[in-house]
Amino acid sequence: MSDFFLQFNPVMQALIATLFTWGVTAAGASLVFFSGAVKPKLMDCMLGFAAGVMIAASFWSLLAPGIEMAGELGHTPWLTAVIGFMGGGIFMRVTDRFLPHLHPGLAMDHSEGIKTSWQRSTLLVLAITLHNIPEGLAVGVAFGAVAAGLPSATLGGAIALAIGIGIQNFPEGTAVAMPLRREGMSRRKSFFMGQASGIVEPIAGVIGAAFVMKMQNILPYALCFAAGAMIFVVVEELIPESQRDDKNIDVVTMATMAGFSVMMILDVALG
Repeated sequence: MSDFFLQFNPVMQALIATLFTWGVTAAGASLVFFSGAVKPKLMDCMLGFAAGVMIAASFWSLLAPGIEMAGELGHTPWLTAVIGFMGGGIFMRVTDRFLPHLHPGLAMDHSEGIKTSWQRSTLLVLAITLHNIPEGLAVGVAFGAVAAGLPSATLGGAIALAIGIGIQNFPEGTAVAMPLRREGMSRRKSFFMGQASGIVEPIAGVIGAAFVMKMQNILPYALCFAAGAMIFVVVEELIPESQRDDKNIDVVTMATMAGFSVMMILDVALG
């Protein structure tokens, strides 16, 4: 797989990788063509698994390489990590505060961000789109970092991150499409809205790769920034959503640990 990517420049590599992650989002949304609903317990486990993947990716693929890279570039590693990591969290908090969105399973009076008259379907898509931004950015930054030629940034690690993000995008596409289908929207439109939530990933991926290639000195900050943004999404959204039903907490926790393990294996094996 690495040989395939080597024939392209880092920006194109990021585009290909994030088109893959978008495609997996579409695959998750396509379940509306085969089923009218996903059992709540299974959906909770899928979201828990996604949370585990994102936690592992945040450390193994982003934070740890960012800290190592900071040392290689002569920065103070712990300070770089804190600035980047908290910066990512603050960015997501500000975006979450102002962008209108609605988390799946909640009533309209629980919508967040600036109040608007937008339809429920639009707000649901925006909720998933919101946390697809750091995912696409993370993949783009990872591929852009490879161009720096530093030992801590490897093509295998960037590919592992893209695969991990793709895996956890599957339940996200389902999490948008299925509720829309239950509310009476056609299968085709439910699928379209579900996959649309992933379109931001190729955009963010290309921007991230191009940005860090132009300003390589900020690479460690960018990696830690992406990690902080992803952890914000996990703690603020994925874990609470996956554990709403008290009866499923134990099995969802195990699903989260399974997701972490899968991403850890991918990163260690490929990175």
